[in-house]
Amino acid sequence: MEYVEIARAETERGELVLRERREEHAPTALELRANGVFVMDTLEVGSEQALAESALAQVEHPRAVIVGGLGLGFTMHAVLADPRVEKVAVVEIEQALVDWMRAGTIPHGPALLADERVTVVVADIAVALTEARPASYDLLLLDVDNGPGYLVHDVNAALYETPFLEAARRALRPGGALAVWSAADAPELAETMRSVFGNATGYGHDVRLQDRDETYWLFVSRVPSEA
Repeated sequence: MEYVEIARAETERGELVLRERREEHAPTALELRANGVFVMDTLEVGSEQALAESALAQVEHPRAVIVGGLGLGFTMHAVLADPRVEKVAVVEIEQALVDWMRAGTIPHGPALLADERVTVVVADIAVALTEARPASYDLLLLDVDNGPGYLVHDVNAALYETPFLEAARRALRPGGALAVWSAADAPELAETMRSVFGNATGYGHDVRLQDRDETYWLFVSRVPSEA
């Protein structure tokens, strides 16, 4: 297996690297790593698709969606495929990643960001939610880590705790939902979500990753609909 570096950026959170993975008898893939942690690649995108589709299924009218984490854009792409979605706000903390998408360093980036429904905000998702108008979104998808047990940055632990979850609830409209992606079961997260929203359900998704079977998880909490 051979790796060819495509782009690199040094940020206050560490190193962000985009590299091409070349393997005999396998398609070439782009791979994103943050602070030395594998984030995602362009071949195994089933988890991003499952996150979006499962989350969208939880809401009757997901007109306004906020996605925490741009990554390589596949969660956003799956959200945009739903005709019910009228606008998508993507909150990404790394300016370099947004620049790579816009410039075509990530080849499919310009086409995705050209969708008129998309707004990209370079910010910490926790700050963005604090500043969001109450009841302004129908769905929040949190996809900034591989889950609470596999943090890209240690400070992200706060995204799975009560204050952030309360901010998420305030930003959601009645009938809206929060969906959090995790690479493993996270019962403590589910319990914290349940304490804030009054409900939480975990959904396991079986995926095939590099010749091995894995189960990824989506944790969903809903805001009650108005009577």
